[in-house]
Amino acid sequence: QVQLVESGGGLVQAGGSLRLSCAASGRRFSSYNMGWFRQAPGEEREFVAAAAISWNGGSTDYGDSVKGRFTISRDNAKNTVYLQMLSLQPEDTAVYYCAAEAGVLLTAQAYEYEYWGQGPQVTVTS
Repeated sequence: QVQLVESGGGLVQAGGSLRLSCAASGRRFSSYNMGWFRQAPGEEREFVAAAAISWNGGSTDYGDSVKGRFTISRDNAKNTVYLQMLSLQPEDTAVYYCAAEAGVLLTAQAYEYEYWGQGPQVTVTS
């Protein structure tokens, strides 16, 4: 089992920034690819970003809507994955979920992730 606890959500004006953190406990954090997803009211869960087990600043993937604005990183020594969000826009408003999966390759498919955090709210006002 892996327990994921996110922090860092909140309210921000358009153009602002936030950093989400996701602290993992339980089984070895370094054995899992880590992802971020988001879900707005009435919408399907959307892939945001993922960082591979062997993340070294290059093994990442991003959803098209956040490329160039969001950055995922992980600190395996601290069992934590981060999502730095810049130039936030109202359409980024959603509940953001951290997730973990033990596959070989990075994936953007939510159903492949085994463990999920509780999802902090991020609200961007215009």
